[in-house]
Amino acid sequence: MLLEALEGEVTEVYRPAAASVQVQVEPVGRWFEAYIRRRNRNASASFQELEDEESSSEEEEDEELQLEEHPMLRTLDPKDWKNQDHYAVLGLPHLRYRATQKQIKAAHKAIVLKHHPDKRKAAGEQIGEGDNDYFTCITKAIEILSDPVKRRAFDSVDPIFDNTVPSKAEGKENFFVVFAPVFERNARWSSKKHVPKLGTMESNFEEVDNFYSFWYNFDSWREFSYLDEEEKEKAECRDERRWIEKQNRASRAQRKKEEMNRIRTLVDMAYSCDPRIKKFKEEEKARKESEKKAKAEAKKKEQEEKERARQAELESARLAKEKEEEEAKQAAQQAKKEKEIQKKAIKKERQKLRTTCKNWNYFADNEADGVKMMEDVEKLCDRLELTSLQSLNDVLSSASKEESRAVVQKQIQEVNTQLQKEREAEIQARQAARSAEQASGGGGGGGKNWNEDDLQLLIKAVNLFPAGTNARWEVIANYMNLHSCSGVKRTAKDVINKAKNLQRLDPVQKDEINRKAFEKFKKEHTSVPPSIDNAAPSERFDASGSDGNVAPWTTEEQKLLEQALKTYPVNTPERWEKIAVAVPERSKKDCMKRYKDLVEMVKAKKAAQEQVAAKSKK
Repeated sequence: MLLEALEGEVTEVYRPAAASVQVQVEPVGRWFEAYIRRRNRNASASFQELEDEESSSEEEEDEELQLEEHPMLRTLDPKDWKNQDHYAVLGLPHLRYRATQKQIKAAHKAIVLKHHPDKRKAAGEQIGEGDNDYFTCITKAIEILSDPVKRRAFDSVDPIFDNTVPSKAEGKENFFVVFAPVFERNARWSSKKHVPKLGTMESNFEEVDNFYSFWYNFDSWREFSYLDEEEKEKAECRDERRWIEKQNRASRAQRKKEEMNRIRTLVDMAYSCDPRIKKFKEEEKARKESEKKAKAEAKKKEQEEKERARQAELESARLAKEKEEEEAKQAAQQAKKEKEIQKKAIKKERQKLRTTCKNWNYFADNEADGVKMMEDVEKLCDRLELTSLQSLNDVLSSASKEESRAVVQKQIQEVNTQLQKEREAEIQARQAARSAEQASGGGGGGGKNWNEDDLQLLIKAVNLFPAGTNARWEVIANYMNLHSCSGVKRTAKDVINKAKNLQRLDPVQKDEINRKAFEKFKKEHTSVPPSIDNAAPSERFDASGSDGNVAPWTTEEQKLLEQALKTYPVNTPERWEKIAVAVPERSKKDCMKRYKDLVEMVKAKKAAQEQVAAKSKK
């Protein structure tokens, strides 16, 4: 707070104050600790008062400390000090690991005053020599319990600690009564503070889940160095000390593993017996069932909505269709009425024209001219529309005979001219269609004639190179150019046009082409030169098989031949005789000739494809 200016003094502002800055400060120190204690206790007291209060409470504990002397203390074997209960030796069996250092020191002080060898010697009691006196057990007890590390090692193997795990039958009978003390007893081994409690039947899911998560990830400080069978201080050399350490580490690890298995078994047993888990599972199952049921109901409702919408849409579509059909029906009826009216009007006008012309004797002087004029009048009745007929009748009704004749003849001439134009247009359309048909399919191959050999070669190439072949039509055209005897070079476009033309042929023409192809094949395979008829059978072929079977190879025979070629390789003795036996109705000569034809066909196919590939690369 600023002071007020005195009389004669003036207050001046040198510069404005800087803006406030928020800084995060971490509170530490003894005064902050005292504040936390006061806040937790809901009390307002100074740090010194708290310290005095704590020291006074410890003094009260010392005053209230009650020792329970070991009944067998005087009979303890000092050499077996490692198996003794150090808390019982100092008179603290009721406090054990909860005893403070101050209580341990006070207990030690009290028991030393009572059992010190000098005091007992002065009382006339016999004292053991050296370390053989039971007072050595008291010394070992204070040595172990006053050292935090050694005390922790002894606490880990507390001889009165119950390591048992309740059975499943015990846990199911009274879960909380059986397992709550067990978890409280084992909570002392936790490295973390604030170990969660087992809880009650009213605990919520988060509390139960937190409890089991903590125990399934339990971090135990319990270690078993106190049970080491060998002491490395007794080793005579470094190697022996290392060996002892190795043995001790192995035994500690084994015991630690057994301890963690025990904890895990305890948690698993509790989890399997916990009625809350069963309740949560049932609730979760009920929740899922309700969600599934709600989902099914929502889906059913959605389907019903869709079905209602679809039915409504169908109904609206039906009504719209009915309305449209009704409108179309009415329009058709109206059109029909109008057409009937127009038809009657046309009929009336035609009859009027005929009557007028008849009254004028069809503007003819003889019967022949009258017949011709009658035909022309009928032509007018057929060709002229209603408006034209009405106009013509209006003119004829007010005109003379000669004028009427001139008007009718003029109208007849116009109709004849129109008919002539229509005929010429129709003739031109027919000629154009015929020319187009001849250009697309009649001549074929871009004006290049196709003979029967070329057609058969085309059919063979189309079957040889099926759909899916790379650059199929170029390969077919190249194959025909290599094997055609006409000398006409075909392009891929010519081949495609001709193939399409053949596909458009009727079945009779296709059968005719196939018949001619078979006749040619039969002629080629049955025509034998005269020199061969008189020749003796060669050594390679049997005389019985020299005639051969001229019938075309079927698909089944082709499959049998291929299988026989695979079954009997080249190095098989009497290979072709065995192949001929495998293919019925075929001789050795037929099989060898078919094989030769297939080889030539494959070579020709590869040559055509290679030539097309070479052209595409260029």
